[in-house]
Amino acid sequence: MIFAGIDAGSRAIKIVLFDSDKKRVIGHSICDQSAKQTKAAKDLFAKLLKKHRLRRSDIAGVVATGYGRSAINFASDAVTEITCHAKGVRYFVPDAATVIDIGGQDSKVIKIDKAGLVYDFAMNDRCAAGTGRFLEVVAQRLGVGLGDYGLLAKKSTKPAQISSMCVVFAETEIISLLASGKKESDIAAGIQHAIISRVVSMAGGGMAGPIIFTGGVALVGGMKAALEKTLSSRVQVCEMAQYTGAVGAALLAVEKRKS
Repeated sequence: MIFAGIDAGSRAIKIVLFDSDKKRVIGHSICDQSAKQTKAAKDLFAKLLKKHRLRRSDIAGVVATGYGRSAINFASDAVTEITCHAKGVRYFVPDAATVIDIGGQDSKVIKIDKAGLVYDFAMNDRCAAGTGRFLEVVAQRLGVGLGDYGLLAKKSTKPAQISSMCVVFAETEIISLLASGKKESDIAAGIQHAIISRVVSMAGGGMAGPIIFTGGVALVGGMKAALEKTLSSRVQVCEMAQYTGAVGAALLAVEKRKS
Protein backbone atom coordinates (compact mmCIF):
# COMPACT_ATOMS: atom_id res chain seq x y z
CA MET A 1 0.00 0.00 0.00
CA ILE A 2 1.15 3.51 -0.79
CA PHE A 3 0.93 6.38 1.69
CA ALA A 4 1.85 10.07 1.42
CA GLY A 5 3.40 12.53 3.82
CA ILE A 6 3.23 16.26 3.16
CA ASP A 7 5.43 18.76 4.99
CA ALA A 8 4.11 22.26 4.32
CA GLY A 9 7.09 24.19 5.66
CA SER A 10 7.59 27.93 5.94
CA ARG A 11 9.67 28.12 2.76
CA ALA A 12 8.93 24.91 0.87
CA ILE A 13 6.41 22.11 0.49
CA LYS A 14 7.85 18.59 0.54
CA ILE A 15 5.95 15.41 -0.34
CA VAL A 16 7.02 11.77 -0.12
CA LEU A 17 5.35 8.55 -1.22
CA PHE A 18 5.97 5.55 1.03
CA ASP A 19 5.39 1.88 0.17
CA SER A 20 4.37 0.17 3.40
CA ASP A 21 4.95 -3.31 1.97
CA LYS A 22 8.50 -2.59 0.83
CA LYS A 23 9.01 -0.23 3.79
CA ARG A 24 10.73 2.41 1.72
CA VAL A 25 10.26 5.82 0.14
CA ILE A 26 9.39 5.37 -3.51
CA GLY A 27 9.04 9.01 -4.54
CA HIS A 28 9.56 12.56 -3.35
CA SER A 29 9.26 16.12 -4.60
CA ILE A 30 9.65 19.70 -3.40
CA CYS A 31 8.45 23.16 -4.43
CA ASP A 32 8.56 26.69 -3.03
CA GLN A 33 5.86 27.64 -0.57
CA SER A 34 3.07 29.83 -1.94
CA ALA A 35 0.40 32.22 -0.72
CA LYS A 36 -2.00 29.64 -2.19
CA GLN A 37 -0.70 26.73 -0.12
CA THR A 38 -3.51 24.32 -0.84
CA LYS A 39 -3.20 24.74 -4.61
CA ALA A 40 0.60 24.50 -4.51
CA ALA A 41 0.42 21.29 -2.48
CA LYS A 42 -2.30 19.78 -4.70
CA ASP A 43 -0.36 20.59 -7.86
CA LEU A 44 2.86 19.13 -6.46
CA PHE A 45 1.02 16.01 -5.28
CA ALA A 46 -0.63 15.55 -8.68
CA LYS A 47 2.72 15.86 -10.49
CA LEU A 48 4.34 13.36 -8.15
CA LEU A 49 1.52 10.85 -8.62
CA LYS A 50 1.67 11.26 -12.38
CA LYS A 51 5.44 10.75 -12.39
CA HIS A 52 4.99 7.42 -10.61
CA ARG A 53 1.93 6.43 -12.64
CA LEU A 54 -0.36 6.49 -9.63
CA ARG A 55 -3.89 7.75 -9.12
CA ARG A 56 -5.22 9.50 -6.06
CA SER A 57 -7.26 6.38 -5.30
CA ASP A 58 -4.01 4.41 -5.06
CA ILE A 59 -3.00 6.38 -1.96
CA ALA A 60 -4.18 4.67 1.22
CA GLY A 61 -3.65 7.66 3.50
CA VAL A 62 -2.23 11.19 3.64
CA VAL A 63 -0.88 12.99 6.70
CA ALA A 64 0.18 16.64 6.63
CA THR A 65 2.65 18.40 8.91
CA GLY A 66 4.61 21.63 9.09
CA TYR A 67 3.85 25.31 9.35
CA GLY A 68 1.02 25.19 6.79
CA ARG A 69 -0.42 21.77 7.61
CA SER A 70 -3.90 23.17 8.31
CA ALA A 71 -4.07 24.39 4.70
CA ILE A 72 -3.62 20.87 3.29
CA ASN A 73 -7.33 20.16 3.27
CA PHE A 74 -7.05 16.96 1.24
CA ALA A 75 -4.99 15.24 3.95
CA SER A 76 -6.77 12.77 6.20
CA ASP A 77 -4.96 14.05 9.28
CA ALA A 78 -2.50 16.72 10.46
CA VAL A 79 0.31 16.15 12.97
CA THR A 80 2.81 18.52 14.59
CA GLU A 81 6.19 18.77 12.87
CA ILE A 82 8.06 17.89 16.06
CA THR A 83 6.47 14.43 16.12
CA CYS A 84 6.95 13.94 12.37
CA HIS A 85 10.60 14.99 12.31
CA ALA A 86 11.41 12.63 15.17
CA LYS A 87 9.57 9.79 13.42
CA GLY A 88 11.24 10.49 10.08
CA VAL A 89 14.76 10.70 11.51
CA ARG A 90 14.26 7.45 13.45
CA TYR A 91 13.34 5.75 10.15
CA PHE A 92 16.79 6.61 8.77
CA VAL A 93 18.74 6.42 12.05
CA PRO A 94 16.95 4.02 14.44
CA ASP A 95 19.00 5.05 17.48
CA ALA A 96 18.95 8.82 16.90
CA ALA A 97 18.80 10.68 20.22
CA THR A 98 18.92 14.34 19.17
CA VAL A 99 17.65 16.07 16.04
CA ILE A 100 18.87 19.53 15.06
CA ASP A 101 16.67 20.86 12.28
CA ILE A 102 17.43 24.20 10.63
CA GLY A 103 14.90 25.11 7.98
CA GLY A 104 14.04 28.17 5.95
CA GLN A 105 12.43 30.23 8.69
CA ASP A 106 12.59 28.15 11.85
CA SER A 107 14.99 25.97 13.75
CA LYS A 108 14.40 23.27 16.33
CA VAL A 109 16.20 20.86 18.63
CA ILE A 110 14.34 17.63 19.37
CA LYS A 111 15.38 15.10 22.02
CA ILE A 112 14.19 11.52 21.62
CA ASP A 113 14.16 8.71 24.20
CA LYS A 114 15.11 5.08 23.58
CA ALA A 115 11.52 4.23 22.71
CA GLY A 116 11.56 6.79 19.92
CA LEU A 117 9.32 9.28 21.74
CA VAL A 118 10.00 13.02 22.00
CA TYR A 119 10.66 13.98 25.60
CA ASP A 120 11.91 17.54 25.08
CA PHE A 121 12.23 20.11 22.32
CA ALA A 122 13.00 23.77 21.71
CA MET A 123 11.88 25.75 18.69
CA ASN A 124 12.53 29.17 17.19
CA ASP A 125 9.73 30.09 14.80
CA ARG A 126 9.29 33.81 15.54
CA CYS A 127 12.60 35.18 14.31
CA ALA A 128 14.78 34.50 11.26
CA ALA A 129 17.90 34.32 13.44
CA GLY A 130 19.57 30.95 13.14
CA THR A 131 17.61 29.91 10.06
CA GLY A 132 18.12 29.38 6.36
CA ARG A 133 16.64 32.78 5.60
CA PHE A 134 19.31 34.43 7.74
CA LEU A 135 22.00 32.53 5.83
CA GLU A 136 20.46 33.49 2.48
CA VAL A 137 20.53 37.21 3.36
CA VAL A 138 24.18 36.97 4.43
CA ALA A 139 25.18 35.04 1.31
CA GLN A 140 23.52 37.64 -0.90
CA ARG A 141 25.31 40.45 0.93
CA LEU A 142 28.65 38.63 0.48
CA GLY A 143 27.90 38.00 -3.18
CA VAL A 144 27.92 34.20 -3.10
CA GLY A 145 25.31 31.49 -3.57
CA LEU A 146 24.49 29.06 -0.79
CA GLY A 147 26.27 26.35 -2.75
CA ASP A 148 29.56 28.27 -2.49
CA TYR A 149 29.05 29.61 1.02
CA GLY A 150 30.88 26.76 2.72
CA LEU A 151 33.87 27.10 0.40
CA LEU A 152 34.11 30.80 1.24
CA ALA A 153 33.88 30.21 5.00
CA LYS A 154 36.51 27.46 4.78
CA LYS A 155 39.10 30.03 3.65
CA SER A 156 38.73 31.93 6.92
CA THR A 157 41.77 32.33 9.18
CA LYS A 158 40.09 34.49 11.82
CA PRO A 159 36.26 34.26 11.96
CA ALA A 160 34.57 37.59 12.63
CA GLN A 161 32.65 38.18 15.83
CA ILE A 162 29.00 38.79 14.90
CA SER A 163 27.22 40.52 17.74
CA SER A 164 23.73 40.76 16.23
CA MET A 165 21.52 37.84 15.21
CA CYS A 166 18.71 40.02 13.89
CA VAL A 167 18.67 39.82 10.10
CA VAL A 168 18.35 43.60 9.66
CA PHE A 169 21.03 44.54 12.19
CA ALA A 170 23.37 41.73 11.15
CA GLU A 171 23.25 42.94 7.55
CA THR A 172 24.20 46.43 8.74
CA GLU A 173 27.00 44.93 10.83
CA ILE A 174 28.30 43.00 7.80
CA ILE A 175 28.41 46.20 5.75
CA SER A 176 30.41 47.82 8.53
CA LEU A 177 32.81 44.88 8.75
CA LEU A 178 33.38 44.92 4.99
CA ALA A 179 34.02 48.67 5.09
CA SER A 180 36.62 48.16 7.82
CA GLY A 181 38.48 45.67 5.61
CA LYS A 182 37.33 42.43 7.21
CA LYS A 183 37.70 39.49 4.81
CA GLU A 184 34.52 38.06 3.33
CA SER A 185 35.66 34.57 4.31
CA ASP A 186 36.04 35.61 7.95
CA ILE A 187 32.57 37.15 7.96
CA ALA A 188 31.11 34.01 6.40
CA ALA A 189 32.75 31.81 9.04
CA GLY A 190 31.62 34.17 11.81
CA ILE A 191 28.04 33.93 10.62
CA GLN A 192 28.24 30.13 10.55
CA HIS A 193 29.39 30.13 14.15
CA ALA A 194 26.71 32.63 15.18
CA ILE A 195 23.90 30.57 13.63
CA ILE A 196 25.10 27.32 15.17
CA SER A 197 25.67 28.92 18.59
CA ARG A 198 22.15 30.35 18.52
CA VAL A 199 20.60 26.96 17.78
CA VAL A 200 22.75 25.09 20.30
CA SER A 201 21.99 27.58 23.10
CA MET A 202 18.30 27.16 22.34
CA ALA A 203 18.52 23.54 23.51
CA GLY A 204 19.51 24.69 27.00
CA GLY A 205 21.59 21.65 27.89
CA GLY A 206 23.60 18.68 26.72
CA MET A 207 22.71 16.70 23.64
CA ALA A 208 22.94 12.93 23.62
CA GLY A 209 24.18 11.16 20.53
CA PRO A 210 23.68 10.14 17.85
CA ILE A 211 23.05 13.77 16.87
CA ILE A 212 21.30 14.07 13.52
CA PHE A 213 21.31 17.27 11.43
CA THR A 214 18.29 17.91 9.17
CA GLY A 215 16.69 20.71 7.16
CA GLY A 216 17.90 22.63 4.13
CA VAL A 217 20.74 24.29 6.08
CA ALA A 218 22.19 20.83 6.81
CA LEU A 219 23.01 20.64 3.09
CA VAL A 220 24.95 23.93 3.07
CA GLY A 221 28.70 23.33 2.98
CA GLY A 222 30.53 23.88 6.24
CA MET A 223 27.48 23.89 8.51
CA LYS A 224 27.98 20.30 9.68
CA ALA A 225 31.63 20.98 10.52
CA ALA A 226 30.69 24.18 12.36
CA LEU A 227 28.10 22.27 14.36
CA GLU A 228 30.57 19.53 15.26
CA LYS A 229 33.13 22.10 16.36
CA THR A 230 30.65 23.91 18.59
CA LEU A 231 29.31 20.72 20.15
CA SER A 232 32.65 18.88 20.26
CA SER A 233 30.63 15.88 19.09
CA ARG A 234 30.14 13.90 15.90
CA VAL A 235 27.12 15.00 13.87
CA GLN A 236 25.47 13.06 11.07
CA VAL A 237 23.59 14.76 8.22
CA CYS A 238 20.43 12.73 7.74
CA GLU A 239 19.64 11.03 4.47
CA MET A 240 16.92 13.04 2.68
CA ALA A 241 17.64 15.86 5.15
CA GLN A 242 14.93 18.14 3.76
CA TYR A 243 12.27 15.43 3.77
CA THR A 244 12.40 13.96 7.28
CA GLY A 245 9.17 15.70 8.31
CA ALA A 246 7.35 14.39 5.25
CA VAL A 247 8.75 10.89 5.76
CA GLY A 248 7.58 10.95 9.37
CA ALA A 249 4.13 12.08 8.26
CA ALA A 250 3.92 9.20 5.76
CA LEU A 251 4.96 6.70 8.45
CA LEU A 252 2.25 8.04 10.75
CA ALA A 253 -0.24 7.66 7.91
CA VAL A 254 0.75 3.97 7.79
CA GLU A 255 0.27 3.59 11.56
CA LYS A 256 -3.12 5.32 11.49
CA ARG A 257 -4.31 2.93 8.78
CA LYS A 258 -3.25 -0.08 10.89
CA SER A 259 -4.88 1.20 14.10
